[in-house]
Amino acid sequence: MSIFHILLPVALVALVGLAWLGLNAAIRRSLRAPRVRSASNPADHGLAYTGQRIPTENGKYLNSWWLPPTNENAATIIVVHGWGGNAAMMLPIAPPLHGAGFALLFIESRCHGASDDDSFSSMPRFAEDIDAAFAWLKRQPGIDPNRIAVLGHSVGASAALLAASRGPGIAAVASIAAFEHPESIMRRFLAAKRVPFIPFGWYVLRYVQQVIGYRFDTIASINTIRQVRCPVLLVHGLDDTTVPASDAEHIHANAQPGISRLLLVPGDHDSYGELPARMDDLIAFLRNAMPDAVPPAPTF
Repeated sequence: MSIFHILLPVALVALVGLAWLGLNAAIRRSLRAPRVRSASNPADHGLAYTGQRIPTENGKYLNSWWLPPTNENAATIIVVHGWGGNAAMMLPIAPPLHGAGFALLFIESRCHGASDDDSFSSMPRFAEDIDAAFAWLKRQPGIDPNRIAVLGHSVGASAALLAASRGPGIAAVASIAAFEHPESIMRRFLAAKRVPFIPFGWYVLRYVQQVIGYRFDTIASINTIRQVRCPVLLVHGLDDTTVPASDAEHIHANAQPGISRLLLVPGDHDSYGELPARMDDLIAFLRNAMPDAVPPAPTF
């Protein structure tokens, strides 16, 4: 047998391996979140704040804005952007919420805004960053650690539901445009890119699950909502073509009785139409979910 016949199979295997490595690298590049730096800050809305670097998983740090409470033992809201977003994109809700007496912590997830980079971003990593923000808040003076809520948009909303499903701690979740299942939103993304599902789309879905370390069924909001025990407000735009309003309806239908409320408003995925006019509903939900602490009865 010649050296050619020995090396040919090895070369073919190597070429196939390189092709798959190239495909995997291309998948990761195409799904990488765009990094957009915040072009404004709370001071532009007349709000005092301090910048914070909050430690999270893998030795990384989150860029965050802390709007402290105006009174002792205040309820606090962690505010989380969506995929490719940043804290500034969530700022329009800051004045009414802070004016209603809530302390606010705006965080930028890893690989977003001015936060540290990491090997990849994912919805479970958004949830890890929410956990890190929650742990940081519990160490801050002047807040009630039993009254910390999370308000998230899109991936941030689904991550908030995932974080709340893991156990007690989060007092309430306000979800804006959460998606019911990662596979459904990725199928829509692939279809928009005209990627045939067989064989490429099928492989992409399996590869992504391998990279993030979770099966989609495990982290899907339509499933995690079943384990959530705190009050949940599901806000969704009726004209959303990125994540249809039916996703919110399905998540709501799978919640435990009395846990969730569904609020459908005009608007698409990134502009919520009447939502600014419905801030009273959001504030009322948060106040009802996190009522003022009742002082203990005197003992004699």
